[in-house]
Amino acid sequence: MSSTQINFRYLSEPDMIEAGVGDLVRCTDVMEEALVLLRQGDYRMAGENGNSHGAMITFPASPEFEGMPKDGPDRRFMAMPAYLGGRFGTSGVKWYGSNTENRAKGLPRSIHVFVLNDRDTGAPLSIMSANLLSAYRTGAVPGVGVKHLAKADSKVAAVVGPGVIARSVLSTTLALRPSIDTLYVKGRSTGSTQAFVDWAQATFPQLTKVAAAATIEDAITEADVVMATTSTDAAGSEAFPYFPKHAIKPGALLLLPAAARFDDDFLQGDARLVIDAEGLYRAWLEEYGPTAYQILGIPGSHWFGLLDEGKLPASKIEEIADIATGKLPARRDDEEVILYSVGGMPIEDVAWATDLYRTAEEKNIGTVLNLWDTPALA
Repeated sequence: MSSTQINFRYLSEPDMIEAGVGDLVRCTDVMEEALVLLRQGDYRMAGENGNSHGAMITFPASPEFEGMPKDGPDRRFMAMPAYLGGRFGTSGVKWYGSNTENRAKGLPRSIHVFVLNDRDTGAPLSIMSANLLSAYRTGAVPGVGVKHLAKADSKVAAVVGPGVIARSVLSTTLALRPSIDTLYVKGRSTGSTQAFVDWAQATFPQLTKVAAAATIEDAITEADVVMATTSTDAAGSEAFPYFPKHAIKPGALLLLPAAARFDDDFLQGDARLVIDAEGLYRAWLEEYGPTAYQILGIPGSHWFGLLDEGKLPASKIEEIADIATGKLPARRDDEEVILYSVGGMPIEDVAWATDLYRTAEEKNIGTVLNLWDTPALA
């Protein structure tokens, strides 16, 4: 008779660092594997369509009940469950609470934990600190685009929207393109922009020039890789950062994990449109309808809106997994401008968590805890 004992491995943030959570090149390769499995269909996420980003708890502006949180900037709780097949073969859920006011307490805006489970018994394999897990996979999914679509001799990068996401995406981009030596930064305020410039100068010796830009056009005109990492705006898409075609360098790759706006005739014409996974955008359209782009800001949600309106052919939107597997070419020429829209999915967290958990098991990192030896109820 098999043992009924269940143990799981607890991994603190220092344990996650020891297991390699910050290995950006390795994380990018794992994200590529995950996206290929997604394209093949060997996964499940939440919702009837199996593609939902997750389930969110929000709060009213004026709660009726004492103690209930009040709505505020990014005030929410969210669970993001998924199953991923292939060599991973695990399920898991990222669970977090978020509140912009945390920053005044010296805490991150969102505080994450991740629970990894055996796919057969459902038993927990690991409970892990997940802020770094989430941050690095967030940068590594755009990194798959950098790996396959950025020109090998890229020299100049631009960040529009300096912040936490930008730090992760820039770190991954520079790890994958060590030829980049110049960075331009455009933020909403002088303070946030200069803070990012100072951080980049201190963090990346490969950058010989880091400068603040007065406008988006100034930031991107020379850039081979552009990172659009500005959060959404309550005013809607008209307030999103605008990237005019004439300011984009021929051959540039634009990484789009956050709000950005382009002219529709550019999207319908010269721009090459690449996404992380079609199912995610379809799920967003089902959940949010025509307002998906206004709420989320992710450019791909607008592309699928144009597609549904008959203003964009389905063949215009390509998936990164088809490029990674060679079904579609990487660069068709050195002049094409490529827009890569990234939404972020819980299968990515499952992939990176599984990889790190197995490293922790191999190297005995973390603390093994007991759930039970024999269940009291069976």
